[in-house]
Amino acid sequence: MLVSVFGSTVFGVEANLITIEVNIGQGIGYHLVGLPDNAVKESNFRIAAALTNIGYKLPGKKITINMAPADIRKEGSAYDLPLAIGILAASGQIEAVGLERYLIMGELSLDGSIRPIRGALPIAIQALNDGFKGFILPKENANEAAIVKDLQVYGVEHLREVIQFFKDTTSLEAVEVDTRKIFQEQLKYPEHDFSDVKGQEGIKRCMEIAAAGGHNIILIGPPGAGKTMLAKRLPSILPPMSLKEALETTKIHSVMGKVKNKGLISVRPFRSPHHTISDVALVGGGAYPQPGEISMTHNGVLFLDELPEFKRGALEVMRQPLEDREVTISRAKFTVTYPASFMLVASMNPSPSGFFNDPQSKLGPSPMEMQRYLGKLSGPLLDRIDIHIEVEAVPFEKLADRTPAESSETIRARVSAARAIQQERFKSLENIHYNAQMNSRQIRKHCVLDPVSTQLLKSAMERLSLSARAYDRILKVARTIADLEGEKNLSQHHIAEAIQYRSLDREGWLG
Repeated sequence: MLVSVFGSTVFGVEANLITIEVNIGQGIGYHLVGLPDNAVKESNFRIAAALTNIGYKLPGKKITINMAPADIRKEGSAYDLPLAIGILAASGQIEAVGLERYLIMGELSLDGSIRPIRGALPIAIQALNDGFKGFILPKENANEAAIVKDLQVYGVEHLREVIQFFKDTTSLEAVEVDTRKIFQEQLKYPEHDFSDVKGQEGIKRCMEIAAAGGHNIILIGPPGAGKTMLAKRLPSILPPMSLKEALETTKIHSVMGKVKNKGLISVRPFRSPHHTISDVALVGGGAYPQPGEISMTHNGVLFLDELPEFKRGALEVMRQPLEDREVTISRAKFTVTYPASFMLVASMNPSPSGFFNDPQSKLGPSPMEMQRYLGKLSGPLLDRIDIHIEVEAVPFEKLADRTPAESSETIRARVSAARAIQQERFKSLENIHYNAQMNSRQIRKHCVLDPVSTQLLKSAMERLSLSARAYDRILKVARTIADLEGEKNLSQHHIAEAIQYRSLDREGWLG
């Protein structure tokens, strides 16, 4: 008897339908074809034990299973459940009525319990697009799959539940998720708040500008000045994610198996990899391609602490994703693209000891040592960072001050208002949503300077020895400052403030 069961495979962040054809005929043997990997090939041992332990059996006949299309590699143990159901249906041990209306995925334990899988959300989206009525999967993955409306999602914990479902489809209740409630609950109590930060008013102003325009930022200061504390609080002042952004982010985390019972990820990600991270772990790839840290940070904040300590090669591979907002991994047998639209927040000491620009310290190195230290960072990488700001240690009087600081909620309101202005400005453009993404043409159009501002910028570039790469960055940041003030045109004070945020372009920092 021939039976077809339907599963799915995830490549990149998209899913593809897999048709599992199970045929049982005369003879003895178990033949699994269709480019399965070792984990799929080993499924017959798990299936045989699971069926035996719940009172069924692997038929003692010739079992031939084809996983189509045959040119797509099938990976992982998530095909255990559809293979088991296909074998039971083809051997007549369960009814096969209605099997074609459901997509089934799950890993089997030897006792028949079902373990979670990766990529439940992209599979659910593809199941809906392919016209399936429902999706049967492990209970731990049900909430993330149930985000997809108009698809009946059934979370199961044991193989017996699936068998009973095809005898009586009312035995399971479809899972429903209230996405609006998830958004409200997760935004209600931010883990980190700017009200905890004492002093550093100038740095908080920089963080607000960076958040408002989506600008990458680097903080330079001695140890203990609060660089990490400030960076961790940046997501709390970013505008709330839209449903589209939340779905994009959740798909990536789903592929990595990081969602499970969370359902929808509605809070912007914050990732802080260690400086020993490899190129592949940072950008993504591998023999079986997986998203890297920069894709896991999609629509969020990537914090690189002690930037010069990272391997230069790892930093250099970030240049293309920072520019294109996506990362494409090409190999001989495949090409996969992952989204990687994130804000980069980096921090560094100004010297190996960390106290080069601290007037209170006697530990500062020579200018030559400082140049060697900063020389680990390439110009092209710094070219993609809009704001450079020096962070000084907080004096005791500020630390002891009990006056409550401005909260993240208050700052976020201003940031959201500025982002709304930018969304209106770029509404006719597909790939530009905020000021940091502007290209040269958009800068010329939206960053027009009056004669006084032009002369100020010219004088600053000459007197402070600002590099040519600083010109566009200053205009982008000035445009964001004007948006925060609700001003349509750039003024002299907007340019003046933006000029202050290019520390590493000045002579004496990076020659």
